[in-house]
Amino acid sequence: MKESERIRAVRSPIIPAVAELIRKSPGTISLGQGVVNYGPPKKAIENITLFLSNPSNHRYQMVQGIPELLEPVEEKLRRENGVALDDERRVIITAGGNMAFLNAILAVADPGDEVIQLVPYYFNHEMAIAMADCVSVPVHTGPDYQPRIEAIREALTGRTRAVVTISPNNPTGAVYPRSLLRRINGLCVENGIYHIHDEAYEYFTYEGATHYSPAADPAAARHTISLYSMSKAYGFASWRIGWMVVPSHLFESVRKIHDTNLICPPVISQWAAAGALSAGRGYCDARIAELARVRSMVLEKLSRIGDIVEAPATKGAFYLLLRVDTDVPEMDIIERLIEEYRVAVIPGSTFGITSGRYLRVAFGALQPETVADGIDRLVEGLRAIA
Repeated sequence: MKESERIRAVRSPIIPAVAELIRKSPGTISLGQGVVNYGPPKKAIENITLFLSNPSNHRYQMVQGIPELLEPVEEKLRRENGVALDDERRVIITAGGNMAFLNAILAVADPGDEVIQLVPYYFNHEMAIAMADCVSVPVHTGPDYQPRIEAIREALTGRTRAVVTISPNNPTGAVYPRSLLRRINGLCVENGIYHIHDEAYEYFTYEGATHYSPAADPAAARHTISLYSMSKAYGFASWRIGWMVVPSHLFESVRKIHDTNLICPPVISQWAAAGALSAGRGYCDARIAELARVRSMVLEKLSRIGDIVEAPATKGAFYLLLRVDTDVPEMDIIERLIEEYRVAVIPGSTFGITSGRYLRVAFGALQPETVADGIDRLVEGLRAIA
């Protein structure tokens, strides 16, 4: 029986493959998956009682989200991101940031159209572009993984429909400055294309770095699509709640896509999300402060092998992208680290890197003492393998 060639051509995600290797090597510490080591606020769980108290909550609700969540999300966007919701912009609640991205691609691009991704890119974004039968155009970043405006400009063609940015960045941890994001916005205006900006890691910044939402610029309203997620900062990964801010002229297109694919986001998760937001950013910041200490420890331990590993101290998210000075193939490194040293990381090729040996280290998922043990194993393994 025939299968879809389009889907067969999409690269399989690496995380399940690494998970299978981990399963075969009990005791492995995973520095692979991008999640945090804490769960949601107590108020999120308490709000489930409110959900259960109303029998109508078991029926379909509004495609774009329930008012009980839309209202605090809109207030959060105004207060924290400087994004005013008016006649030119609309909010849609989604089942996580990945769904928001796929919605955006389907709404703005047709088969064969091009979407510019900055390398290293988030692999699920590349997969979504391929599933939509569009073309991912990789543009390499510069020093410290910062975007290069002229390189983006040179990649533009008559088929370009969007430029994708992620800040703070997955997989590099880079934080893009306001001035640079505004220049990308300007480039998109000049060329009549969309700027799709992923802000899933907006709270995760260190050493004085600041997050900026490009949609805060009033001139950005008609061409900027902003994507958000509760999975990271609120320890909300399995609840699958995020949202997107879209220009009003895209609202009906996105709602068509959303209604067909999902009908409405899980209502119980929306109630829980409203409870989590009522706890406020303070809940997240207290836990991210602990991650900042873990990050410092990780950087100190990696500095011991600075002769074979380059680890730019980027200032966001909870990732470090290491360049390893070796000719050993990436997957050989990954397999040996798991089998011989019981520590797992993700290969850089997953993120569109085609030369050199790169490894993504995630330090958000484990308790500090476990991360320390994992990094010690990584340092020992890389010293032996490289």
